[in-house]
Amino acid sequence: MLDGGDLNKPTPCPSGTLSERNVGSLALIEAMATSSPRVSLVIPALNEARNLPHVFAQLPRDLYEVVLVDGNSRDGTIEVAKALWPDIRIIRQNRRGKGNALACGFAACRGDIIVMLDADGSTSPAEIPRFVDALVAGAHFAKGSRFLEGGGSSDLTRLRRAGNRFLSAVVNALYGTTYSDLCYGYNAFWSGCLPLLGLDPGRSLDRDEERRLWGDGFEVETLINVRIAKAGLRVTEVASFEQNRLHGMSNLNAFSDGLRVLRTIAIERWGNPLGTAIWTERQRQTIQRCPEHDWPHLCPVTIAS
Repeated sequence: MLDGGDLNKPTPCPSGTLSERNVGSLALIEAMATSSPRVSLVIPALNEARNLPHVFAQLPRDLYEVVLVDGNSRDGTIEVAKALWPDIRIIRQNRRGKGNALACGFAACRGDIIVMLDADGSTSPAEIPRFVDALVAGAHFAKGSRFLEGGGSSDLTRLRRAGNRFLSAVVNALYGTTYSDLCYGYNAFWSGCLPLLGLDPGRSLDRDEERRLWGDGFEVETLINVRIAKAGLRVTEVASFEQNRLHGMSNLNAFSDGLRVLRTIAIERWGNPLGTAIWTERQRQTIQRCPEHDWPHLCPVTIAS
């Protein structure tokens, strides 16, 4: 369970009673639980115009809203999305990276349930009802897994599979979870979970569009899964099949993003475990560039307090 305090502050996961924030969020989740929830779909996109027709053709027609978060696309992604889904809501992310895009999209959602879907055609919109059914059945968080019966992947390399298995084992050992697929980003949750995730999109970084803050990248999926575990929420895994990206190149780098995921696990569990001069200097530079402390767990003062 997570004790009281700012959710962006990494704390150990001690046993004990739920914090007031957790109790309030759980009460909100239970109160909004309904057999006919309004479903918000969040789609981060960067130059995905060629992939959107395939994705949108499979979207359930009864979605409450579709929120596309654009990362400054230059290929007409926004125009294609509007043509395919006239009622779509377009949000422009304020920095770079999938994590920041999701944070911006979550903040804009108005539905009871939020579903995360990739724009490249790798995740199937036809599976959305499975995730919704899991939540209606009592889960707080429905986590996609490529390793359950009925799931799979035509895109997962041996290196990524091995890395995912290792990282899943680390989180399961630290938090007593049973995640079978830590690094998969197809998930859904009751919007009442948002306060527990602590994913504030923050502010843009002037004159430095290429910089990403901690949590802005692919590590956000692990960040979400860890915070769900720390909050003691009910998780149901849902079988999902991952297809190959249809067009374009992925921005995922198995090595560098894997290191960010591992560092995320460590920071969320222990704060700053490295304590090196280089690490501390990077923290100081990030804080100077972001006076609002978008991700306070980079702040040495926050970590020490």
